[in-house]
Amino acid sequence: MFTRLFPLWVSAAAVIALIEPSVFTWFSGPWITYGLGGIMLGMGLTLQWSDFAQVAKTPTWVILGMLLQFTVMPFLGWALGILFELPSFFAVGLILVACCPGGTASNVIAFLANANVALSVAMTTCSTFGAILLTPFLTATLSGSYLDVDAWGLFYSTLKVVLVPVSLGVLLNQYAKNVTKRVVPFAPAVAVLLIVLIVASIIGQGRAIILSSGLNLIAAIMTLHFLGFILGYAVSKIILKNSAVSKTIAIEVGMQNSGLGAVLARENFINPATAIPSAISSLVHSIYGSIFVAITKNKSN
Repeated sequence: MFTRLFPLWVSAAAVIALIEPSVFTWFSGPWITYGLGGIMLGMGLTLQWSDFAQVAKTPTWVILGMLLQFTVMPFLGWALGILFELPSFFAVGLILVACCPGGTASNVIAFLANANVALSVAMTTCSTFGAILLTPFLTATLSGSYLDVDAWGLFYSTLKVVLVPVSLGVLLNQYAKNVTKRVVPFAPAVAVLLIVLIVASIIGQGRAIILSSGLNLIAAIMTLHFLGFILGYAVSKIILKNSAVSKTIAIEVGMQNSGLGAVLARENFINPATAIPSAISSLVHSIYGSIFVAITKNKSN
């Protein structure tokens, strides 16, 4: 139940952070990086090498999902930054989160929407590993008109907070099964708690700028994720003609790993406001994911 109410917890924490930032701003600095590492470790603990068999069974589904993930969303992030005339630090932050892989929350939403959960996990895993190269490259390429981006810095940060903890989790699941079995039942709830803390902390720290000039940013992020869900579903449905798979791809495309975006922004950009789009993104895509569940849950092929 706690995990299923993820959108509620994120929304409530965001509101509290705007009213009384100190409730969450203590969770800052290295704690945010450690928090994301914990989320990625938890994801790895739920995976086995055999899970990648889903990719071999349905390569077209996974490839299409990743193609949409790393083309539609980055382009939208870049275009919406221009359309909404965002200042450079917000525009780069929007591009960064748009270039991130699918997040663990997408797996929860896929489950609640009666979508293909195995495919969701496979896509999240593949896009997460793909992000080690693609997120820094796409962010640096698309942000070039705003400022110089240290692609190597982004690469090393992604390597540190994605590859290491996820790989460690998979190895523990493979070779320390007794320990993993005891920990895994708590992993989703811990991931939700850590995401809430990361999002609320960043919103609390950026409270002033959000309240004074964040309307265009919020509109841009709402548009980004709305179009991500719509295009992810429409394009995959036209090509694959499978509603369950299309729902899954729509969720993966529409929901980014905003926690990763926040950590990469804080570690690689001087202006802390660059992380704000990722924090707001987590709130927006969680709400959209819940709406998507309500609309599509009982629809079949």
